[in-house]
Amino acid sequence: MFLRSLTVPLTAIRGIGPAQIPKFARLGIQNVAGLLCHYPRDWEDRSLAVPLKEFYRAPVCTEITVLAHDWIGFGRKRTLKVHVEDESARATLLCFNRPWLEKQLVPGNRYRLWGRFNYKYSEIQSSSFEVEPLDGDMGESSSAGFGRLLPVYPLSAGLNQTMVRRFISQTLQHYAADFENELPAEIIERDALLSKAAAIRAIHFPASAAELEQAKKTLIYEELFYLEVMVGKRSRTPSKSVDEQNIDKNAIDTYSSLQQRLLERLPFTLTPGQREAAADIDRDMTHNVGVSMSRLLQGDVGSGKTLVSFLAALRAVEDGGQAAIMAPTELLARQHAENAARLLEPLGIRIAFCTGNIKAAGRKELLLRLASGEIDIAVGTHALFSRDVQYKNLRLVVIDEQHRFGVTQRALIMAKGTSPQGVPHLLMMSATPIPRTLALTVFGDMDVSVIRDLPPGRKPVKTHLAKQSSEARVYDFVRKELSAGHQAYFVYPLIDDSGDAELKDAVSMAERLAKKVFPRYALALVHSKLDEEEKQRTMERFRSGEIKILVATSVVEVGVDVPNANCMVIEHAERFGLSALHQLRGRVGRGLDQSYCFLVYSDELTDDGKSRLKVMLENSDGFVIAEEDLKLRGPGQITGTEQSGYLNLGIANPIRDIEELVRARTDAFAILESDPDLLLPDHRVIARVLETVPPFDEVAL
Repeated sequence: MFLRSLTVPLTAIRGIGPAQIPKFARLGIQNVAGLLCHYPRDWEDRSLAVPLKEFYRAPVCTEITVLAHDWIGFGRKRTLKVHVEDESARATLLCFNRPWLEKQLVPGNRYRLWGRFNYKYSEIQSSSFEVEPLDGDMGESSSAGFGRLLPVYPLSAGLNQTMVRRFISQTLQHYAADFENELPAEIIERDALLSKAAAIRAIHFPASAAELEQAKKTLIYEELFYLEVMVGKRSRTPSKSVDEQNIDKNAIDTYSSLQQRLLERLPFTLTPGQREAAADIDRDMTHNVGVSMSRLLQGDVGSGKTLVSFLAALRAVEDGGQAAIMAPTELLARQHAENAARLLEPLGIRIAFCTGNIKAAGRKELLLRLASGEIDIAVGTHALFSRDVQYKNLRLVVIDEQHRFGVTQRALIMAKGTSPQGVPHLLMMSATPIPRTLALTVFGDMDVSVIRDLPPGRKPVKTHLAKQSSEARVYDFVRKELSAGHQAYFVYPLIDDSGDAELKDAVSMAERLAKKVFPRYALALVHSKLDEEEKQRTMERFRSGEIKILVATSVVEVGVDVPNANCMVIEHAERFGLSALHQLRGRVGRGLDQSYCFLVYSDELTDDGKSRLKVMLENSDGFVIAEEDLKLRGPGQITGTEQSGYLNLGIANPIRDIEELVRARTDAFAILESDPDLLLPDHRVIARVLETVPPFDEVAL
């Protein structure tokens, strides 16, 4: 029997009645299997003696003698004080809501004591402690767990550590002996891992620190192994690991005729990162006949990903197909379409811009041309996969800002490629750098190319922190840059007044900045509630220099390229995630002049806010910022998988356990490559375990 198959109700455990079920449900525990997979968040070492006099360095674990009782307070607040001593010092136990301890802690008797103490009112005291008679039972049923490692569990209201420990101990006694191993025997033997039954016992009630580490190693590897098996099963063909993607980098770049003509027209040369990425994509699209490319192209803001995608589109067109380039907003899609028209139409490439706002007559003509193959590259938004959109031979799908599209949306655009050559090649692009950890998990079925360098001449953006009470100095600095002919962004977390007096909003601040702060400079407002045409007109005026100050929400996070804008002011910066802050900062620094980003924060800043802003101040590398964002927010929030079940790991942590993750991925993909249907005897256990978990399409992105 596999652990996940143990769907016995919690009420089968002695002591758990209907009243406890909602309390466990709040912890995500629905049955006995869920209870055993509710792993401790920590372990207290109660085998290590810590005398009373050393209370400041660790929880006290010692043998004490009860000296006397005392009472403080009156009525219902009357509280028992127990005076105790060990060989090193005296202390006081404050027994709040535990008057029965008067009879249990008898003066003159000796006990084992564990507790967290502090020095207060001229004495060493504790209100959080556990005691047992010196001759008490030291087994698993011991309430205080002296002499061993004791688990500390996440709790919900109405549950305490003693209860959860008792319930899990009972469950282990009844069921753990029957658990089957969930890993192939060859891996268990190779890595000297514990059996499933032994690992589950040891993770809850380890006999020693060494056994605990072995249990952690076993269960962490098991979770990551099955995560990577599911990633590998999703992949059309097992993907190379991130560390293996530098193969063949010394091969001579051979551009197609159209690609070469485009490069000759550019007033600059590609960066090394762009050349490597273009070579990766060309190899995928030409060398693996019958296998569709599935590649993630990462690159910081301004690294030139769009140009690389144009080169990929030219390759698809030259091979007799069509390409679709999809962006999350009409603003960004229009910018891509304009750039494509400027760079590719002189080569004879037929470009079309497709959004939901195209008038009926024009849309009908566009769809006919797309279906007949008269359009080579379609650039647009979600309209590219509308039900009535048909392609003659869609060979490449490019998805920009991929994190803004869900799996269903990606599947819909990919389904438009129904040629005999198979599914289209897929190139997903992200200006939000994805940490290596997530590249091995969420995007583990894709190859990854990274453009780390920026175009020559670009200067790093100088970032400054400013308290809200000091924002006048920020305004003075921006005014000086405006007088020098530059432009500026002001970004706010809200569109209009939400009733929160502490937060500024874009609408109110646009009026204040225009009338009182920068009356000499043309100012405009853009946010998501405006219609697309108005947003487009405003952005064109800002891009042309007619507007000097653009007040906005995070709608300008993507798709705005104004080299003359060199000041970015983000108010209430602590309200934005690291990813959004990095993207917004990337809107400036796109020209040759020095650019500046001001993160204006509340005078009452939380510790979490301080941590995020410190990361932004100290780092300009998007990949470093992404790793820190992952640490602060967790993988589920970053990838949008928090509610889906994906990455809901019980004990493994992809950041902390990166070495185990790489090893588990290598093992999983090697097995799938040699035995894709998991038919070999040693691999049947994997297939059987997969039958006990949700189908991958339910837990994928």
